[in-house]
Amino acid sequence: MTCDDRRDLGLLLLRLGTGGVLAAHGAQKLFGWFGGGGIEGTGQFMESIGYTPGRTSATAAGLAEAGGGLLLALGLATPAAGAAAAGAMAGASAVHAPNGFFNQEGGFEYAASLGLTAAGLAVTGPGRLSLDHALGHAVNRGWMIPVAFAATAAATVLTVGARSRRLRRAREGRQEALFEE
Repeated sequence: MTCDDRRDLGLLLLRLGTGGVLAAHGAQKLFGWFGGGGIEGTGQFMESIGYTPGRTSATAAGLAEAGGGLLLALGLATPAAGAAAAGAMAGASAVHAPNGFFNQEGGFEYAASLGLTAAGLAVTGPGRLSLDHALGHAVNRGWMIPVAFAATAAATVLTVGARSRRLRRAREGRQEALFEE
């Protein structure tokens, strides 16, 4: 097995693992599969954590995760797929960030790991064991990487920023206790 073969096999494993996990999370949101809430339940949850409107937020997150994950697993449109998944995980990380880093404390470790892996795959490319390669990289061009990340970054900054403003406004006027009882 050559170095190129090993690299392509490693990229396939990363794509299948990361893409599969992301697709399953998206399917929970979109369809209620795997114990998920579907659009309705996820929409209510999204509202409760500041992502409004909830149904629209649930749909966007579900599509970014399920669509991005499926495309990553297939190795198709890898720059857009990885960027979309990374953007969704940035939004999830913002929710978990107040709990610190580690997942066992409710932190952002898991979402960050998925997002960074998806971003890394978007930049690295899918390898030869992919639909992108089979199709002559028609939807995996070098210029697509910065475009996909710029569009995702803009959408993520606007979405997470709007959530932060809503949460800040909701906290205004509430005075916290000086001492614990």
